[in-house]
Amino acid sequence: MKLHTLSCAFVLAASGMSGVHAEDAAAMTDFVRGNGCFSCHSVSEKIVGPAFQSVSAKYAGDKDAVASLSQSIKNGSVGKWGSRVAMPPHQNLSSEELTKLATWVMAQKP
Repeated sequence: MKLHTLSCAFVLAASGMSGVHAEDAAAMTDFVRGNGCFSCHSVSEKIVGPAFQSVSAKYAGDKDAVASLSQSIKNGSVGKWGSRVAMPPHQNLSSEELTKLATWVMAQKP
């Protein structure tokens, strides 16, 4: 688990988000982990849900991707990644947190 945490922190730091410091990357790792995202997703490999890099690639050309992902995270979704894959809603997150998380997901490049 410690290796997974370190690798996630490294990926976050190297994710292409300009101006992201190691402290910010570590805080984002904690935020993602604390909200259960790593239970179903990883940065680079499919677990239950798609890898964050796959999500970023799928929505790369969509100018409304952050808003769309924010809504999918908040309300949950079904069928975007196959009929058997459903993401539960995360309605406890604020609009700011949803935007922050969706922006981070979109920064995960393969």
